[in-house]
Amino acid sequence: MTRADAEAPVVGTAGRGSGLLVLTPLRVEAAMAGSSGARVVRTGAGPERAAAAAQRASGQEAQAVAVVGVGGALVADLGAGDLVVAEAVDGPGGRVELGSPRLLVAALRRAGLAATAGVVRSSGSVVTGGQREQAAATGAVVADTESYWLAPAAAGRPFAVVRAVVDGPGRELRRPAVVTEGIRALASLRRAMPVLSSWAEACCPRTVLLAGPRSFCAGVDRAIEIVERVLERFGAPVYVRRQIVHNAHVVRRLEAEGAVFVEELDEVPDGTTVVLSAHGVAPAVKEEAGRRGLRVVDATCPLVAKVHSEARRFSKQGRQVVLIGHDGHDEVEGTLGEVPGTMLVGSVDDVDALDVPLAAPVALLNQTTLAPSDVAEVARAVRRRFADVVEPPVSDICFATENRQQAIEAIAGDVDLVLVVGSANSSNSQRLVEVAERAGAQAYLVEDPDAIELEWLKSAEVVGLTAGASAPEQLVQEVVDALGGLGPVDVHERVVVDERVRFQLPSEVR
Repeated sequence: MTRADAEAPVVGTAGRGSGLLVLTPLRVEAAMAGSSGARVVRTGAGPERAAAAAQRASGQEAQAVAVVGVGGALVADLGAGDLVVAEAVDGPGGRVELGSPRLLVAALRRAGLAATAGVVRSSGSVVTGGQREQAAATGAVVADTESYWLAPAAAGRPFAVVRAVVDGPGRELRRPAVVTEGIRALASLRRAMPVLSSWAEACCPRTVLLAGPRSFCAGVDRAIEIVERVLERFGAPVYVRRQIVHNAHVVRRLEAEGAVFVEELDEVPDGTTVVLSAHGVAPAVKEEAGRRGLRVVDATCPLVAKVHSEARRFSKQGRQVVLIGHDGHDEVEGTLGEVPGTMLVGSVDDVDALDVPLAAPVALLNQTTLAPSDVAEVARAVRRRFADVVEPPVSDICFATENRQQAIEAIAGDVDLVLVVGSANSSNSQRLVEVAERAGAQAYLVEDPDAIELEWLKSAEVVGLTAGASAPEQLVQEVVDALGGLGPVDVHERVVVDERVRFQLPSEVR
């Protein structure tokens, strides 16, 4: 190591830039990082130089601090050029926990890089041979000789460690591989630098305002419990027609427990058990299940079943049933199947195009997961067009859907950004985004924290957070934890109504 390395001069531009301070052990790493325009300190290699550099760097102004360099993999499934973002750093004095790296890892992956979160093991010298196996036994996945001693440079600021793999167990660096694998590792680090800059720009102390109520509603709780009880009572596999609720995480968890999700009943073996999803089905589906001798457990939400009952009642009165809803949604398909000839409208234009005599008696129903404002506009158009229109005495809009929309409206004016946790096929989650946007907030639907983009957070010091009625509360906490990787998070909850509704389970599983 040269004297210049030991003195750790600053490399690159010293302007405000992203507010990112980058610490790199080696000259070649510093040159790579400096080309991005970041402020770079070359620390020198090894514990002593790293500790000295950390003391100097701790006083430098920066929004966030990152250690960037190469490392040796401790596990066989990491290849040259793969990136490890530290969730913790091990060293002689124990383990230093870092803030959640989840948002940074996700951003690196979106940039096309092979990135993973893991523990970095720092030791006084390069680990070789059997030492790698011993280090891996601690739970670490990559090794270096500086990160543990550089951690104090963070001095309370957001801190990231990004190591690019150059070699691994059984393939320790030998010429000429050292050139090829080293170039690959440095190329990954170079491509990671713009992402690190975006990460630093998103770092700041932040307030998270939770909307309440949020997450699972009574119908979703009931549907999930039905599948769990059926699995317990009848054993796996248990077949479920369509997604039991519209959330990918819920579906994956139930699949792991033995549920098999199918689109149609022809995928269900004769004589087995099938659960019908919370969104409801047309009578023809139940009739087919009966003909085939399937054991049926109906998880239809009672509020959806109410709409089905209304459709049948109004049809018996000789009324033309008109349903406000989204074409292709599972709930809409079930309701349309209850009464042949039911007409679906999703907009005012659809109402104008209805081929129904103006004097015809009409019954107006709607999909339960819509926004009241959307329903009101279309409903007014139906009432203007037809002289004889009746509606249910109690709104078809799910109380939980309406409560969650009111909760978002209550916080939208006080936040810089709204994040709605939910799957893309969740109608009620999509409506929450629309409600937030109508209230003037910038809003995004995210499946989980991995879908949050750093760009959204650059000027968002107050984040509103909610979850659709089919999204687990655990995902909300995961979002809060992920935001914590960008700086301190102060969490507050604003509750507009306390939900205490619980629906009875069907007799088959009570």
